[in-house]
Amino acid sequence: MTAEELMVEFALTRLDHPELDLEDLAALVVRRGGPERVLEFAAENLAERGELRGAPFPTAVEHVLRVVLTLRGPSD
Repeated sequence: MTAEELMVEFALTRLDHPELDLEDLAALVVRRGGPERVLEFAAENLAERGELRGAPFPTAVEHVLRVVLTLRGPSD
């Protein structure tokens, strides 16, 4: 999944659940992706951090947040 596709999925999830904070939205995106997506996101995040191990789900959520905040740019 590209960063742009992930951002679209995150934005659509945010439209459905405006009351959730960013971390909860990221967790929902990861949960909806299923086990394969959890592993994909976790692997990408661990590679970016230069680490070999990490708990899959929290690491995948961190990846989603990292992508969203990076693409969002600096706050105004």
